[in-house]
Amino acid sequence: MSKNSMKFATKCMLFLCAGLFVTSCVSKKKFVSLQQELDAANADLGKCGVSLNEYMQKLSTCEQEKDRLRSEIRNMENTVNLRQEQIQDLKVQIDDCKAQRDKQLTQVGDLTVLSQSANENIKETLTQLERKDKYIHLLQAAKSKADSINLALAVNLKGVLKDGIEDQDVDVKVDKTVVFINLSDKMLYQSGSANLTPRAQEVLGKIARIIESRPELEVMVEGYTDNVPIKNACMEDNWDLSVKRSTSVVRALQRNYKVDPNRLIAAGRGEYNTLAPNDTEAGRATNRRTRIIIMPKLNQFYDLLNPNNVPN
Repeated sequence: MSKNSMKFATKCMLFLCAGLFVTSCVSKKKFVSLQQELDAANADLGKCGVSLNEYMQKLSTCEQEKDRLRSEIRNMENTVNLRQEQIQDLKVQIDDCKAQRDKQLTQVGDLTVLSQSANENIKETLTQLERKDKYIHLLQAAKSKADSINLALAVNLKGVLKDGIEDQDVDVKVDKTVVFINLSDKMLYQSGSANLTPRAQEVLGKIARIIESRPELEVMVEGYTDNVPIKNACMEDNWDLSVKRSTSVVRALQRNYKVDPNRLIAAGRGEYNTLAPNDTEAGRATNRRTRIIIMPKLNQFYDLLNPNNVPN
């Protein structure tokens, strides 16, 4: 091989090596870039997974809330149906009274000769029947109004008290003409005393807001204990403990939340009027409670029962 041929072959080899080196560098840079893009995509995918889990949890919470609201609606519908039946019964009674009145009117019309005294008696009877009709309508309207008010009050209380309170610690019920709020002693008081806990202050603050919005209602606080005897420097017995606990609640409503004391009643029921047997710890825990009763003022009942207050 000539010298010139050797030089030419050497140059070709150098160019070829240089080309392979450049190609190798470009491929490595592209690989690094693609690897970075892959890492970023994986990170985005991880974030999407976290977001998906959060939305799934929110969806589950919404479903549970929807089921709870449906249950409340069913309970309200049952209450409304019961009230409708009661109203229907009252309407039947009114119709019976009207039928009796019409019958008496027919009998009176059949009489041809009546003395003046008899005429006056008949007029008085008719007047009394009309007053009875008005009285029945008044009672019916008052009962319907009271039922509606109590139902709305119970719904408001449940809505205000549901956040942060376990079901076994608070129970709101409507019974006849009043609304009951049963509160467990472990939430309200320090063990074996009438001193309120910080959590009790929070709950009583919520209840006070509802009480303040209904100035026509009175509030009775009843304290209950279990049958375990207590006697110390501050407490004589369970009667004493139950009264002091109800007084603590009433005092907090007045002092801390400015509820009018003229509307408040404190009462102690001691270890009696139990909800469960006292022979187990669970039963004793159930009996240790405080009941807040929100009810119309007594003079409102007296007004309803007085026929003289029926409008003419």
